[in-house]
Amino acid sequence: MQAAALGLGHGAQFGGSLEDIDSHANADMGEDSLAGRHSHGRRSARGSDRRTRRRGRRPRAGGFGGGSAPAAPRADADDADACREAALTLLDAAARSSGALARRLVDKGFDTNVVDQVIDRLTKLGLVDDQAYAQDLLRSCLHRTMGERGVLSEMTRKGLDPGLAAQVVAQASREGLFVDSAYELGRKVARKTAGLDLKVRKRRFWSAGSRKGHSPGLLNQVAADLFVSDDPLD
Repeated sequence: MQAAALGLGHGAQFGGSLEDIDSHANADMGEDSLAGRHSHGRRSARGSDRRTRRRGRRPRAGGFGGGSAPAAPRADADDADACREAALTLLDAAARSSGALARRLVDKGFDTNVVDQVIDRLTKLGLVDDQAYAQDLLRSCLHRTMGERGVLSEMTRKGLDPGLAAQVVAQASREGLFVDSAYELGRKVARKTAGLDLKVRKRRFWSAGSRKGHSPGLLNQVAADLFVSDDPLD
């Protein structure tokens, strides 16, 4: 870093150190000037001390210049009962996959081995059921007219095992559920874009279908069937 960027450039211009400059400046000052500075010196020193302490502070976690704070160590990190109570509280708030539940418990500071034991116990009791959760999530995604790729991504994001997610999505594809979803999306876009230029209507359908994770081939099929004129669809 250059000296000027650090506020040290002026000393170099005079060909001496900062100590030399200070000594010459004090020598040129009269007694009256120095006395006036002494009355202000105590306030300046206090202000300087406060600024120094502020500069020495560590950035707050999550604030400007700080990263995400790691989970704080907890005294009951290896307490299975405490971990189970935390898991049940999370499940009361919302249904969760075993993967998502595990992440939340680890984030709360519980030991990973204890988390695995608790989730395994809750699974045996039927309180955690990834298969049922996957089916519920599939229905929710189809209600939002999502496509095969979009549903698979959503299931993975929600902490489902990739193998289970792929299995559920493949079954839905064999049943034609994503075809139905794409046509439903097409009908919605067709109604909303009624009266617009045909190219605009198709472009908006393509944009919506791509965001929702439908395949290009399926989007082509729906566009060819539904977007044939500028008139609204019934």
